[in-house]
Amino acid sequence: MQNRGYAYTTIISSKHHGQSLLSHLASLYPHSTPRAWQQNLNNGEVSLNGVTATGNESVMSGQTLVWNRPPWIEPDAPRHFEVLLDDAHLLAVNKPSGLPTLPGAGFLENTLLRLVQKQFPTANPVHRLGRATSGIVLFAKTPQAASHLTANWNTPKIQKIYRALAQGVSEHDAYEILTPIGLVPHPRLGQVWAASPNGKPSKSLARVISRTTSTATNPGNTTFAVSLYSGRPHQIRIHLASIGHPLVGDPLYGTGGQPLENLPGLPGDGGYLLHAQFLKFHHPITGKQINLEAPLPSGFSLQL
Repeated sequence: MQNRGYAYTTIISSKHHGQSLLSHLASLYPHSTPRAWQQNLNNGEVSLNGVTATGNESVMSGQTLVWNRPPWIEPDAPRHFEVLLDDAHLLAVNKPSGLPTLPGAGFLENTLLRLVQKQFPTANPVHRLGRATSGIVLFAKTPQAASHLTANWNTPKIQKIYRALAQGVSEHDAYEILTPIGLVPHPRLGQVWAASPNGKPSKSLARVISRTTSTATNPGNTTFAVSLYSGRPHQIRIHLASIGHPLVGDPLYGTGGQPLENLPGLPGDGGYLLHAQFLKFHHPITGKQINLEAPLPSGFSLQL
């Protein structure tokens, strides 16, 4: 679909004071080269404090920079979701695989946020799922609900359980995974989140649901239920890979939780099966126990 374009607005910070506008744009939006940015400037797409910019300006702290991106054709994505909970303060939906939660990487209207806000204008997501991950996404409709849920999201007060299909036959029935997660080199992005001894503390508990026995032509796989106790980017994908069980079809992470050696994919690329199946917490306003479950998608069910 072709969207209506978008105005990306930023405020120049003090650390960029004195930098040329062209170089600032190229560093702020590295998806385009300086040459491409000069063409955007020549097209009149960029303004600085309300004045159409040429690119030769030196930016100053506190200035407002706006890139009026013209309409573009977005990548295809599913445009449906299932409502699991809807009240005055909360909304929970079942997101399909392939639909981004938030705008980015060429997606604007083909996002869960835009689709949800067309029906529920005050709803804002408390968290996000990766584009290829399906399952429960929780939204807050009021500031009170948002504040409470955000403060407790990565604590035992909110239980999050995912279903994941991983490579290889698991030796043990359960794993406590404490692999730190930090930024490591990536040949296409520069950096990507992965297992790193210098990374941030992270914790997952993985319990085996089922195993498929290995054969001469199939190394077998394991279905895990994974509970999260921290909220690092791509945590389940990295953690299961770090114990020798990368997700089946994951184009980015290999054994050890590192990017694959031979031209690894990008974080948003799909091909794997990961589903946010259960979410349990007390309602932030009423205190009532909430137990949400998102049914497994058909493709996932056929693999188990």
